[in-house]
Amino acid sequence: MQVIVFEDTRVLELMPLVNLKPVYGLYTGFRSLQEKLEHSTRGRVTLTWHLRRYLASFYAEQHPEYTVNRLEEKEVLLVNGRIVCDEAAARVIIEGVFDSGTAYMQGDNLLFARVDSSLITTAAGLMPDLFDSSILAGQLVTEAVTGFRVIDNLWDVTVFHADEMLRDAETLELGRFEGDVHPSVSIVNRSNIYVAPGAVVRAGAVLDADEGFVAVGAGAIVDPQAVLMQNVYLAPWSRAKIGAKLYSNVAIGMASKVGGEVEDSLLEPFVNKQHDGFLGHSYISSWCNLGAGTNTSDLKNNYSQINLLINGQLKVTGLQFLGLLMGDHSKSSINSMFNTGTVAGTGANIFGGGFPSKEIPSFSWGGSGGFENYDIEKAVDTARKVMARRKVTMSLAYESMFRFVAGFESSDRLFV
Repeated sequence: MQVIVFEDTRVLELMPLVNLKPVYGLYTGFRSLQEKLEHSTRGRVTLTWHLRRYLASFYAEQHPEYTVNRLEEKEVLLVNGRIVCDEAAARVIIEGVFDSGTAYMQGDNLLFARVDSSLITTAAGLMPDLFDSSILAGQLVTEAVTGFRVIDNLWDVTVFHADEMLRDAETLELGRFEGDVHPSVSIVNRSNIYVAPGAVVRAGAVLDADEGFVAVGAGAIVDPQAVLMQNVYLAPWSRAKIGAKLYSNVAIGMASKVGGEVEDSLLEPFVNKQHDGFLGHSYISSWCNLGAGTNTSDLKNNYSQINLLINGQLKVTGLQFLGLLMGDHSKSSINSMFNTGTVAGTGANIFGGGFPSKEIPSFSWGGSGGFENYDIEKAVDTARKVMARRKVTMSLAYESMFRFVAGFESSDRLFV
């Protein structure tokens, strides 16, 4: 039985964070949904990855060993890519305890379905770009399931983050120091700290695991006087800059740079936030750059619940703390300010005084005074230069994907 991790139409509600990645490329805790699924199943099942076709060429280029968007067997087990996989979810996938012709529903989410491949192919023999769960479930026997964590809303990556940090940390070899730690480093609760081979922790830094864990990945650098405490993970080759203050569930992605004050936030790989400024309860996608002095608000002055503006519609989050949700390749200038619950699209450039709108369009250029179109050729050129600075070449597949997103994000758009 072929196990296919699929994207459904609910993925569209998670834009702009999934504009340049499949939904299982999202992070919560310090692992992506894909990494959680692969780690939990531990190679005991072979996974096929289904994703939107405009993403597929670059994804296959990055993962040549994977089966992508291809049916190979008659009998198929569909697994929703929005599942935050844990041991319980992994166990049912590995054991394959699903009845043929049955859709397993949690609310209106189709989480698993065991089907004949003919049911999920077009006349051309292809799987749909996105699965419509309601249509598929309507052709199957349905059974209700509960207890699975699923990304339903744009802000769920931050809602689940604290719990997922602790769950991901269960796999760390805490108490091991294999990197280069300067004798003057202040170490609190050594048994809850991990420093990987090749990591460097420089003079005067503080690793305080008295209220949580601290992990410094292979090749990562902690500069002098940086403070890491209350659940902090530095991925391999990332860097905490001089005087950085990282605390309360902070995950820094591979090759990212971080400075200033960061609380309850997640940075994907290749993010640059190396200067002073506060970032709280936020999610920053790959290739973003936050200029010096950029600050986010994550709590309203009246302590009321935070709402988001998505496609011009108000979304009630029920959260008291929520900062900035930023899509790939967006940038802020020095001393930029973001209000509580701001959503910034892909490839946006934000600058100038005052607070910009709480919904910043993709491939836009501007600030509190309004936004205008960001020329796609300039956006591609800038993205190529940014990637080259980290010794990453923009491939033709990546450029094609980038241009596709710019095309659909720029069409019929109103600027405010």
